[in-house]
Amino acid sequence: MGRVQAFMARANARISVQLAAVLLASSSLLSSLLGLLRDRLLNAYYYDTLPRYADAYTAAFIIPDFMFFVLVSGALSVTFIPVFNDRLHAGNKKSAWELSTSLLNLLAIVTMVASILIIIFADPLVRYVVGPGLDEVGRGLAVSMMRVIAINPFLFAIASVIASIQQAIGRFTFFALSPVVYNIGIIIGLLFFTNGISIFGIQVFAGGIMGVALGVVLGSILQLLVSSIGLIGLGFDYDFKIYWKNRGFHQVLKNLPARSLDQGIDYFNTIVETNLASRMVQGTVRAYNGAMTLSMAPVTLVGVAISTAAFPQMTERLSQGRPDLFRSELQAIIRVIFWLSLPIATVAYFTQDFIASFLFTKGAPVVATTLGILCIAIVFRSIYQIASRSFYAQKDTKTPLYISIFTISLNVALAILFSQRLNMGIYGLALAQSLVAVVEVCILFAIIGRRIPKLFDRKFVGGVVRTLLSAAAMSFVTVIALLITGPAVADQGFGVLFPKFVFIALVSFAAYTYIGRLLKLEEAAGVIEQVKTIVKKIAFGQVRSQPKDM
Repeated sequence: MGRVQAFMARANARISVQLAAVLLASSSLLSSLLGLLRDRLLNAYYYDTLPRYADAYTAAFIIPDFMFFVLVSGALSVTFIPVFNDRLHAGNKKSAWELSTSLLNLLAIVTMVASILIIIFADPLVRYVVGPGLDEVGRGLAVSMMRVIAINPFLFAIASVIASIQQAIGRFTFFALSPVVYNIGIIIGLLFFTNGISIFGIQVFAGGIMGVALGVVLGSILQLLVSSIGLIGLGFDYDFKIYWKNRGFHQVLKNLPARSLDQGIDYFNTIVETNLASRMVQGTVRAYNGAMTLSMAPVTLVGVAISTAAFPQMTERLSQGRPDLFRSELQAIIRVIFWLSLPIATVAYFTQDFIASFLFTKGAPVVATTLGILCIAIVFRSIYQIASRSFYAQKDTKTPLYISIFTISLNVALAILFSQRLNMGIYGLALAQSLVAVVEVCILFAIIGRRIPKLFDRKFVGGVVRTLLSAAAMSFVTVIALLITGPAVADQGFGVLFPKFVFIALVSFAAYTYIGRLLKLEEAAGVIEQVKTIVKKIAFGQVRSQPKDM
C-alpha cells in the first residue's frame, strides 16, 4: 500500500510547463502510434476488401463526436480552467470544488440526454446528415454502430471534467494516459471482439465490424477509469449536487455557450465533408478520414500538447496581473510551435507516399495526395491551438467564435465549390481545409497583434524568417535522402518502408536543427544543447560503469 501511495504521489506531483509539454507530447506520440496501429488494422480488415464497411464505421462516429465537441471538449478546458484557477489562487478551495462538481453533474445529465437522442434518431441522422451517399448495407451498419457508440459523449464528459481538474492544478500524468488507453480499447475490439464473444462456451456476440464499435465503448470506459485514478490525493470533494448559486459556476456557464458553439461550428465542417465524401466512390469517407487523421497527428503532438501544457500558466499570469510575462511567454510558445511544426509538415509532404502506406496496407495513392495537400494545414492548425487559447486565457470566447463562424462558412463553401462544382473530389475537400487554416490564423494574429503591442516585434519576425530559411534548406537534404532510399513502393511492406522513412526524417531534422543553429535560432540552439547534455550523461555513465582496473 505504501508503494502505491508513493507512486500516486509522484504521478500526481505538479510539474513545470516544459516537463508537462514533454509528457503530453510523448503521450500524444504514443497515442498516435497506437492510433496508427488501430487504423492500419481496421483498413486491412475492411477498407481493402469491404470499403463500404469502413465508410460506415467512420460515419458512425460523426454525430456522437459532434455532440461531445459541442457540449464538452475544448469548451470545458478553456472556460473552466481560468475560473477554477482564479478560485484556487484566491485560496477559496470550497468554491473551486463546488464549481467542478456542479459542472461534472450538469454535463453528465446533458450528455446522457444527448446519447439517448442519438440512439433514437440514429437512422435519420445517417440517412440524411452524415451518410446520404452510403448504400443500404453501409447505412444499416452505420446506424447500428452509431447506437453503440452513442454512449461516448456521456463517458467522455465525465472523464473530461476530471481531466480538466488535474490539468488546472498542473497534474498531467493520468490526463496524458487517457487517450492511450482509449486506443488500446479499440485495438482490443479489432483483435478480439470482431471474432465474436463467448461466455462459458455460449456465443453472445457474433463478431464482425460491430466488434470494433464495442471496442470503442471499452476504450471510453478505460479512459474514464484512468482519469478517475488521477483524482486520488487531490482532495476533490465530490457531491451529487449542482450548486446553482456558485458564482464561478455562473461565470463558466456564461462563457460556455460561445466556446461550445465555436467547437460545434468547427465540427460542423466535418459533418459536411463526410456528407460530401459519402456521395463519392466507396471508400472515400474512410480515405479522407485517414488523411485527416495523419495530418492531425502532428497537430496534436505539437500544437495541442504544448498549448495545453502552457494554458494554465498563461491564465495564472493574467490572474497575477503580469501581462508582460503573458506576452513574452505567448511569443516564445508561438515560435516553438512554428519551429517544430514546419519541418514536420515539410517532411510529411515529401514522404506522403511512405506515410499513407503505414495506414493503408495497399498504399492508397489517393490518401497520399490528399495528405500532401493538407500539409500546409499542419503548420497553421498547430499555431491555431495557441492563438485561440490566448483569447480564452483573457476570458474572451466570443472573438474566436465570430472568426470560426466566418472561416467554417468559407470552408463549407470552398469544399462544395472545389469537390462538386470543379469536380476535384476528395482533393477539393483537402484544399479547402488548408486554405481556411491559413485564413483563420491570419485573422487571429491580426486581432491579437492589436491587443498585445510588440507581440510580433522585430525579434519575433526575424525568428520566423530564419525558421523558414532553415526549412527551405532542409528540403534539399530531404530530397537527397529520398533519392538515396528510393520511392515508396506499396508491396514493399511496413518492415521495409518504415526504416526508410525514419532515415529520411532523422537526416532531415538533424539538418534542420544544424542549419537553425548556424542561423542563431534560439530553439535550435536549445535542442543541440539538450542533445549534448544527454550524450555527455550517457558517456559519463559508461565511463563510471567500467571496472577500475581497466
